[in-house]
Amino acid sequence: MGLFEKLRNELIDIIEWLDDSHSTLVWRFPRYQNEIKNGAQLIVRPGQVAIFVHRGELADVFEPGNYTLKTDNLPLLSTLQGWKYGFDSPFRSEVYFVSTKKLTGLKWGTPNPIMLRDPEFGPIRLRAFGTYSLKCQDPRALLTELVGTDSEFDSNEVNELLRSIIVEAFTDMLGEKNIAALDLASNYREISKELREYAVERVDDEYGLDLPDMFIVNISLPEAVEKAMDTRTSMGVIGDMGKYQAYQMGTAIEAAANNPAGGGASEGMGLGMGFAMANKFAQGGAAPAGAPVPPPPPQAVQWHTSSNGQTSPPMSEQQLGSQISAGQITPETYVWSAGMSGWQPASQVPQLAVYFRQTPPPPPPAAP
Repeated sequence: MGLFEKLRNELIDIIEWLDDSHSTLVWRFPRYQNEIKNGAQLIVRPGQVAIFVHRGELADVFEPGNYTLKTDNLPLLSTLQGWKYGFDSPFRSEVYFVSTKKLTGLKWGTPNPIMLRDPEFGPIRLRAFGTYSLKCQDPRALLTELVGTDSEFDSNEVNELLRSIIVEAFTDMLGEKNIAALDLASNYREISKELREYAVERVDDEYGLDLPDMFIVNISLPEAVEKAMDTRTSMGVIGDMGKYQAYQMGTAIEAAANNPAGGGASEGMGLGMGFAMANKFAQGGAAPAGAPVPPPPPQAVQWHTSSNGQTSPPMSEQQLGSQISAGQITPETYVWSAGMSGWQPASQVPQLAVYFRQTPPPPPPAAP
């Protein structure tokens, strides 16, 4: 420091901070060898706090106001320097001005996607960004934990730390809340409020800082997932895909017919699409509107026989006829099917009586 500036600083007896940066949190008042004259004027403006530091120890703190520095308003500094009957002029002490106003427009965001397990989509990756405001809540803690001996400390120096804390809090909160990705947009206000609470718990006591405002601007999915969701939404809006395809073909045919410059190529394209439409409607996959729907085929009748108190497995009438022809079922064998009031001899059932009439008589006896 030059001789002229040294002399100028010794003549200055006003200690103040005029901040026009809108981003500075802490500023140390510059003074040659930190010398302050007896009776110097200390001006602390609204949104500021002045802290005296002697040999690395925090001393007196001054709220906004105009002060004449004397022994009676510097009790802690007087104790540290051993002043019993007042202090000599000048005395040495560092003066730090701490901004207590709210700094706005700070930004946060996820540098890498966050992996989450979504209840609807399964494992997904999310990105998020937003803004927040910063305010010093405890100047002593801020000086002790972050500033140290820096002559100037602004929000950019702590922004990286705060962004990391906010992203960590955001990840923990989403993991605990388990909110579906499609429901995040409708809960931005609630999520922002809870995110601020999560983050403040981690910076208030340790660093003396507060985050008065926290906003989520956007939470987005990967580009490929967003395109797939847009396609799914478009299909839902279209509704009947067959009708949409028919409409597209009709529109293309009309465009080809109205384009005489296309020549044979346009005619061939239109003719081909016409055949495609005719073939589509000729296929059995889509019945024309208003056509009667055939009834379902009748269910085959299942028969049961009873022999020695045992009921046989169900069999069709064709299987039953085969057993009658083979002699395994006689006219006296009891049978039953759904719709009958009870068991009846097979010969008394009209559907089965025809099988017994066609049964040939016993063969003649063998010749002697």
